[in-house]
Amino acid sequence: MAQLVRVQNFNVSRDGIGAGEDQTLERPFGHVDPERLFSWAGATASWPMRTEPGGSRGLDDYLTRDYARNIGAEIMGRNKFGPQRGPWQDHEWQGWWGDEPPFRTPVFVLTHHARPSITLSDTTFHFVEGDPASVLEQAKEAADGKDVRVGGGATTIRQFLDADLVDTLHIAVSPVELGSGVRLWESPDELLDRFHLDVVPSPSGVVHHLFWRR
Repeated sequence: MAQLVRVQNFNVSRDGIGAGEDQTLERPFGHVDPERLFSWAGATASWPMRTEPGGSRGLDDYLTRDYARNIGAEIMGRNKFGPQRGPWQDHEWQGWWGDEPPFRTPVFVLTHHARPSITLSDTTFHFVEGDPASVLEQAKEAADGKDVRVGGGATTIRQFLDADLVDTLHIAVSPVELGSGVRLWESPDELLDRFHLDVVPSPSGVVHHLFWRR
């Protein structure tokens, strides 16, 4: 089976924004309340950070469950890992997720400032510099034949799209408009020169956009 590069369960607003401005330690998504984007996923039975039983089933749950299917490594931008900019001032910072991050694979964090790799539970974060193709080569090797997920944020996904390195995307469009922030697209039609697209509305109000290469 071919080793795919996937964007999976990435959320944007109806106007294409994946995160807000002015990110801080207390506000990982900047001025945007993440509940406005992610409430559909957090309501599902398969939400990986669910601490109580229950949750919804159906389409949203199926796609939430698909997040980790056959993923062997993740690539993320530095701003997804944490709020620091420039040289690392605090090596004690180990990401937003506590002692048990939800990735459970090697994770390659794009940065211009090196720091040692860290391992938390069954996730190891590697801090790497390079163009998308060279970082992807490292991630594919670490994935050991499984797929590589480009996890975000929006700027990182655009970098890999612009380098024509993405095979499939699942973008969940939430029924809110944010007006400003970090934008994935002006319109999903921007990708139709390279991808087929199925648009699947959910009873939750989210519209799932499923892309695969032409």
